[in-house]
Amino acid sequence: MADTHQRPGPAALNPQQLASLLSGHLGQHAAPSPAPPAQAPAKAVAADPGAVPRLAGLPGELPVGWEVIEALQGEVSKALSAEDPDKHLEEADRRALARTLVTSKVAEWATKHAHGNVPLTAEQERAIGTAVFDSMFRGGRLQSLLDEPGVEDVMVDGLRAHVEYHDRPRRTIEKVADSHDELITWVNRMARLSGHGERALTQATPMVGFRMPDGSRVTASLLTSRPSVVIRRHRIRQHGIAELVRWGSINPVLERFLTACVHARMNILVVGDMGAGKTSLLRALGREIPPAERLVTLESDRELYLDEPGPKPGPVTFAFEARQSNGEVRAGDRAGEVSIADMFSTALRYNATRVIVGEVRSTEIVPMLNAMSSGGSGSMCTLHVRRPHAIISRLVQLCTESGMQTEAAHHLIASSIDVVVYLTYLDETAIGGKKHRFVSSIHEVHDVVGEGGRPVTTELFAPQGGEPRAVYKNMPSFIGDLERTGLLRRQWLTDNPYGAWQEPLQTVGAR
Repeated sequence: MADTHQRPGPAALNPQQLASLLSGHLGQHAAPSPAPPAQAPAKAVAADPGAVPRLAGLPGELPVGWEVIEALQGEVSKALSAEDPDKHLEEADRRALARTLVTSKVAEWATKHAHGNVPLTAEQERAIGTAVFDSMFRGGRLQSLLDEPGVEDVMVDGLRAHVEYHDRPRRTIEKVADSHDELITWVNRMARLSGHGERALTQATPMVGFRMPDGSRVTASLLTSRPSVVIRRHRIRQHGIAELVRWGSINPVLERFLTACVHARMNILVVGDMGAGKTSLLRALGREIPPAERLVTLESDRELYLDEPGPKPGPVTFAFEARQSNGEVRAGDRAGEVSIADMFSTALRYNATRVIVGEVRSTEIVPMLNAMSSGGSGSMCTLHVRRPHAIISRLVQLCTESGMQTEAAHHLIASSIDVVVYLTYLDETAIGGKKHRFVSSIHEVHDVVGEGGRPVTTELFAPQGGEPRAVYKNMPSFIGDLERTGLLRRQWLTDNPYGAWQEPLQTVGAR
């Protein structure tokens, strides 16, 4: 298979470049930067009730109360409807018009406000204008939290918010809404802005999930002791596999191995615990699929974004997203609900050369494995697994819960999956360190051995000699297929395997 990504194939690498590769310094990959100095955990910040929208000094601090923002939002919305009553404008043009109207209305309000008050600065007017626009098209009064650098998750428990960062400890904000009803109103407004008007948080539908306009994933519930909302940010939706090398999630040899697996059309299962970076790795591998192919992605909530332009040309991609029920139950089924398993039959009619499932959680495991084993070579998915030794057991569990016999599940797994990539998540922020996400092992799945047996697996890469990250251990049986892609030579795996990691993992214990 030709290398469509213009990577240097084996013949193009001179001895110096090869040595550089095996020592972990492949030309285009810069070494990861040293770990930042440890930061002391931040204390919870109490916000004065009169300054709720200020969010206790976070970016986007406002010089006025939120009622002013809501009043200006109403004026702008009315003016926008007058300018474009039939909504003929494209969304980008409509937003541009809204920004112009926001600037005008804020300026008018500021002029009136200056009578008897300290005049606002230009920066304060811009902050008010941004808040008005955010309340109309973005995350409203939570947008300043979402815009903070390094934010991964915003977890709202009642009126209190906990903010998780990828590079520093959690921060707590004591009050981000005036009432629980206001928080519920925010959830439903965000659902409408995202085009998911059927996903309303009510007593009839006490759990909802949707994607915000910026791509953030929102999950909200009324089944907790207080209304709760979790917002998952996608900081790296446009990045590819080269960024994973730079961040230390994989090394250059693993990058070549995994990219060769994609080009050799190996069926890949990406597994790990929650927050380990499974979706990020799956997205990066999906961006390595040659542009001449056709791809279908199936997700409960859109996170892969492989149908959007990436760092290089990709395949023709059809991105399917499941749909939640509208809350009604008819003949035992939830009206309007469309699951990943429901979408499989339609998706396969698109004649895709590969199928990617964002995350396998339930009955979709059987159609996914069937697609892999019956012509969908090169397909991929993720699965939540806490420990590497539990991978096969977890797959069997899902298959049997879907009605399969255990022996049939063993044979289906063995005939479907070629490679399992396990990611480890190590969070040391509580002890002054940082979060680490890295590939710690890669397994090859073989046929079932013996009557009633399980699929046999071989560790190709595993932690060794005090190195917690993946180090070469055994040669894959399909190494010939990988070499034919022109992206890998077997000696790159065996020569100086520990040197592939460019420096020791910067854990607190290693300092």
